[in-house]
Amino acid sequence: MNNLNAIGRVGGKDAVTRYTQAGEPVTGWSMAVDSGYGDKKQTIWIDCSAWGKRFEKVAEYITKGVQLGVTGELGTREHEGKTYITLRIADVTLVGGKQESSGNQQQAQRPARQQQEPAQQSAPPSGDPLDDDIPF
Repeated sequence: MNNLNAIGRVGGKDAVTRYTQAGEPVTGWSMAVDSGYGDKKQTIWIDCSAWGKRFEKVAEYITKGVQLGVTGELGTREHEGKTYITLRIADVTLVGGKQESSGNQQQAQRPARQQQEPAQQSAPPSGDPLDDDIPF
């Protein structure tokens, strides 16, 4: 059985859906998967292809920078003397949001969340309603 599970980020371009001559949708994108850490960290690029209508509908969420979890059949292809890693997708999961290019948007969102939190808190009920039922 040939099965790969990986988590990475969509790179290069957003997912693109094309159609075969028979009208079957094929959604494709490139994904960067990091391996190792520190000085030994490497990025492996995988060309993903997802066949079928369910992936056609998910394509709008597969945009540059989005973190995905993928499962599929690993393969390779040759093009102009280079070998490329391919993955025929069986399942895709949106793992995380789009990576922010600057911290300004995150900082702008934090005060709004802090302002909303006090409004969501309510005063605790006075006394325990079960106290009236205790016979002693």
